[in-house]
Amino acid sequence: MSSAPSGLVPREGLVTLAYVIYGLHAFSAITGLTTSVLIVTAFLFGWPSIVAVILNYVKRSDVRGTWLDSHFSWQIRTFWYSLVWVIVGAVLFVTVIGIPVAYVIWWTAGLWVLYRIIRGVLALSSQRPMPT
Repeated sequence: MSSAPSGLVPREGLVTLAYVIYGLHAFSAITGLTTSVLIVTAFLFGWPSIVAVILNYVKRSDVRGTWLDSHFSWQIRTFWYSLVWVIVGAVLFVTVIGIPVAYVIWWTAGLWVLYRIIRGVLALSSQRPMPT
C-alpha cells in the first residue's frame, strides 16, 4: 500500500538529493558485485552508504509531509534491515552447520538491497512515494 502524497511539494534540491543518496547506496552495492566483498556488506560498510544514511537522517525533517519522506524512510529501512540480516548471518556463521545458511542469507540480502535501490529510483523518477 502506497502512502498518499500530501499537498506539499518538495524543493527541487531535495529530489536531487534523493537521487544522490540512491546513487551512493548503489555505488556501495555495486562495489560488492565487482569485488570479492558481498553486496550486502559493501552496502552496509562502504563509506558511500554510510554517508547516504547520515544524509537521510540530517535532511529527513526537510522532506516531512512530502512524497519524498517515504523515499527517505525507504532508504533508512533498507540500511537497517540489511544490517539485521548481516548480524543474523554472522550468528549462524559461528556454527559449522550454519555457514551455508549464512551465505544464503547474505546473498539474498544483497539481492534484496539491489532490488530496493532499483525500485526506489524508478519510483523517484516517476515522482511516486514508496510503500510504508
